[in-house]
Amino acid sequence: MLLSHRQRLFALWRIAAKYRLDTHLPVADAPQLKVLVRLIKTHPAAWGKQHHPNGVKLALEDMGTLFLKLGQLLSTRRDLVPPNIIAQLEQLQDRVKPFAVDIVIAQIEDPQRGLGQSIATLFARFDVKPLAAASIAQVHTAALHDGREVVVKVVRPHIVDQIVADFELLRDVAHWTSARIEAARALNIIDVVEDYRQIMLNELDLTLEAENTTQMRHNFLGSAMMYVPEVYDAAKSVMVMERIHGVPISQTDVFDAQGYDRARLAEMGLTIFFTQVFRDNFFHADMHPGNVFVEILPPDTPEPYRLQPRYIGLDCAIMGELSRDDQMIIARMLLAVMNNNFETLVDIVSRAGWIPPNSDKFALTRDMRRTVAPMVLKPINEIDFASVLMQILDIARRHHMSIPPQLMLLLKTLVHVEGLGRDLYPDLDIWSLAKPILTAWVKEQLDPARNMRQLREQLPELLLATTQVPKLIDQGLQSLASQGARQDAQLREMQQIRADMLNDRRRDWVALAGFGICVAVATQFMSWQSPLFYSLGVLFYLFALCAVLWRIMG
Repeated sequence: MLLSHRQRLFALWRIAAKYRLDTHLPVADAPQLKVLVRLIKTHPAAWGKQHHPNGVKLALEDMGTLFLKLGQLLSTRRDLVPPNIIAQLEQLQDRVKPFAVDIVIAQIEDPQRGLGQSIATLFARFDVKPLAAASIAQVHTAALHDGREVVVKVVRPHIVDQIVADFELLRDVAHWTSARIEAARALNIIDVVEDYRQIMLNELDLTLEAENTTQMRHNFLGSAMMYVPEVYDAAKSVMVMERIHGVPISQTDVFDAQGYDRARLAEMGLTIFFTQVFRDNFFHADMHPGNVFVEILPPDTPEPYRLQPRYIGLDCAIMGELSRDDQMIIARMLLAVMNNNFETLVDIVSRAGWIPPNSDKFALTRDMRRTVAPMVLKPINEIDFASVLMQILDIARRHHMSIPPQLMLLLKTLVHVEGLGRDLYPDLDIWSLAKPILTAWVKEQLDPARNMRQLREQLPELLLATTQVPKLIDQGLQSLASQGARQDAQLREMQQIRADMLNDRRRDWVALAGFGICVAVATQFMSWQSPLFYSLGVLFYLFALCAVLWRIMG
């Protein structure tokens, strides 16, 4: 199955060799990478070339959008990635190789995917030098005819086909690993890949990003924590929005020079995240430093407002939503961890249907307490988040726990948030900050008055639904009647499959026995120094080959 992608795999191999990625891999810390290092060295593109100081960035750019996204995710993980590679990955946030301005203008003026008007008609000024270039699009500054300063976001050309092809490869890898690795099955890796494929394709449609940005702007309108710029116009490949002035969250030296309180910024950022997940159920799921900015206020801003900047919400292409049940499950799980109540944690997981009914809950409780409890008492800079996550996934594998795919996007966002918090304010106590937010939200959801109001609002729909009861009863009876026939058919199919497996096993043994006997006889004949016996030995080798071919073709 993977061989069908051999052309793409060879291309990735060539790019890795061209930029000598083997010289960037930490083989001393991860000996299992030695095979990959040897493979890269054997490609002719690596011969005669030395270590490239910016090889990781350049290689990921050549590999395409999917690999750029991976680099952006890793750029926030200073606890996982060496500093020299982090410095390269950070450039992928907004300093990817730009594409030509004539292509940008053609995209903007395109009547199908662009705004369908000339640059002169749309803008009083258009700056040809890009302000930033990222994995999906690049941004130019401009001014409207009424004087408003704007940024124009334009999608990179010809990336849809590449993304689709790379996800076909990733899908086959997911099927291959899911068939062989239990942890991949527990993560529902196939569904995760399919979900992320759709998310990435949605990211290429800037009309969807414009809608998401407008929704988030509405959610935080008038907020003292975050400002979301206004969208003025949008098409499939082009979006025009209000220009803002700020710096990426990673530029902590600027915050120090401005006199900003980094502890306050970190706490406010975590509050924004929990507000998005639980209050709005609409959270930014691509929070790498290139998408998270902080205001830089003018020096004449009155005190204390000058020292209380807001976050700026950008690039709302990938947004996450959870069902109300999933929201409640996650909130209760986090509160159980914060309260060191791991019996409750396992009970929540069990009621959610994430573990088999016959699981050893006592053993699961013990494993979770041993792994997670030490993390609760530490500030963010002392938490080895990646190690804890891997241990939890290992626990999930051993206890046959199934992690729903809709939560993987939230997990990816948590990785980003934890990485940003670690850089901004290492002493941040995420647990003491999150606990009152989660407690208040859970109490609100369980408030009887609120639930009664919801019931009254839904009462007309419930009354109308009762008119369908007779029809549903009749459908249920028909379904029960046909279920027996389906079960009989499934039983016959299973019996046939079992018979086929037994026949295959018999053929395996017959072929193996025939192959072994023929090879043994051929070897014995050929050991006798006689032309006749030598010919017979060759004949028996052919018989052995026929036994193998018979099994393969049969």
